[in-house]
Formats: sequence, structure tokens, C-alpha cells
Amino acid sequence: MLSAEPQASLPSAPDPFALSPVVAPAAPAAAAAVASVTPVPTARPPVENPVWSGWDVLLIILLTIVSVFVLQVGLVLADQRLRHPHEPFFEVAQSVAQQPLLVIVLQFLIYIPVALFMFLLVEGKYHVPFWHAIEWNWPRSEWKPLALGAAMFMALGLLESLFPMPKDTPFEHLFDRPRDAYLLAILAVSVGPLMEELFFRGFLYSVVTRRWGAGWGIFLAALPFALLHLQQYGYAWIVVLMIFIVGVVCGVVRAATRSVGASFLVHVGYNGTQMLIAVVATQGFRHMPKALAQLCLL
Repeated sequence: MLSAEPQASLPSAPDPFALSPVVAPAAPAAAAAVASVTPVPTARPPVENPVWSGWDVLLIILLTIVSVFVLQVGLVLADQRLRHPHEPFFEVAQSVAQQPLLVIVLQFLIYIPVALFMFLLVEGKYHVPFWHAIEWNWPRSEWKPLALGAAMFMALGLLESLFPMPKDTPFEHLFDRPRDAYLLAILAVSVGPLMEELFFRGFLYSVVTRRWGAGWGIFLAALPFALLHLQQYGYAWIVVLMIFIVGVVCGVVRAATRSVGASFLVHVGYNGTQMLIAVVATQGFRHMPKALAQLCLL
């Protein structure tokens, strides 16, 4: 638990994403008098200046990895104890991985400790309101970013038709049953994009942009965002490329509006469009054609 009490200042490792200090050379004695009356030019403030450090971002990543491991092992052990007491652990693990409902529940459970840590980090350690620090800044019009997300889905759908897609991916099996498909659809337009935007366009983008600028911030937030979905889609490069484009567009919106809320709405517009099309085309997820299942990328 992060403590809100002030602590004594201790030497710490340098922030890997902090701005490098610039040490000015000593002025000659002859110029000292002029310098005393001449305004000293100040450095331009960084585009982003979050209260958290690069080490905090790395800690969030580490916590996420640990949470995934602990919750996966815990879920397998619980399933083994309750339903398969005589089967080996690894066979039960394979069985759990093939059950869409358990996969969706596991995804939701992973979000809980990560979201709690993010909140406590900002409000407990740095004593700053979370939504203000993350630059949530809800846009005045929700329809513009939502429409941008929908248009992006349509455009990428055309791009997808030009390239071969994987024949079978773990993600497609999440739509095997209407119940699982509806749960996934709810997750895809709510908690899923919320958590991804808070981390990638909130925490990660900010520290990278402070150090190297908005261009690198957009790129280095979109790249791991795309790679995160790599295993779900059978390591198909075209799918990862399309998700990378989604991450770049969300990053550009985040940089242009200084609003994580806006990039969240773009993400929701993209996911929501694909889920709405899927619901209508399958009459409530009762029949999911393979070609339509491949459209559901995020």
C-alpha cells in the first residue's frame, strides 16, 4: 500500500525518461556584468510533464506481468480443485485457455490490481487528483472522436481485404457462444479501452514525450499496444500493423487535444463499430462467420 505520509528525501536512481539537465558553461568575467542585467533565456517547457517517472511506468508494467502470472496460476488451481482434481496442472491450464468465459473473466481480474495501483500511485504518492494528472479532459463533443474511430474501422476493413488473414486465431474462439461474445463486446467498449488508454496514452505517452517529444511518444506508445495483441491473432503481422495504426491515431488525437478522454472515445468508436456490425450481421452472435470474426481485432 502506498503511503500518503511525507517521507524523508532519499537518493534514487535517475529517471530513464526524465529530461537531461543542461549545465551552462561559466561566463567570462567580462560578460558577468552584462549577464547580470540581461534576461537569461529559459528553456522551453516540455510538451508533457507528468508527476510520475519512467520508473513508475516500468513498475506498472512489472505489476501487470506479475498479476497475469498470479491470476492465471490461481485460476488454473481453482479449476483443478473444483472440476478436475485428478488431472495434471498443465492439462488443466490448457483446458482453461480454451474456455472463452474464463479467459474473459481473467482479463477483467487483471485490470483490478493494475487500476488500483495506478490510482494509488498518483493520488497516494504524488498527492495529485488522478483524472487531472492523467489529462483525462473529457471533450466537449463526444461524437467527433467516436465518428473518427468508426471511420478508422471502415478504412482498415478495406485495407484488411487486400492482405491474407490468419486462418485460425485464439481470439476468434471468444465468439463461439453468444454469451461469451456479448461479454467480450461489453469489455471491448468499456473497461478494455479505458485501461489501455490510461496506460498507453496516459502514463507511457507522457513520460516518453517529456523525454523525446510527441512523435516518439506516439510511436513508442503504439508499438507495445500493437505487440500486446500479437499472440491473440496468431502472430499475423498484418493484424499487428492494423492495431499499430489504431494506436498511432489514438496517440495523435491524444497529442492534439491533450485529452486521454478523447483517445478513449476514438478507441471506443473503433471497437463499438466492429461489435455493432457483428451483432447485427450475426443476429445477436448466433452465427459468427469466419470472415466477420476476423474483423474484430481489438
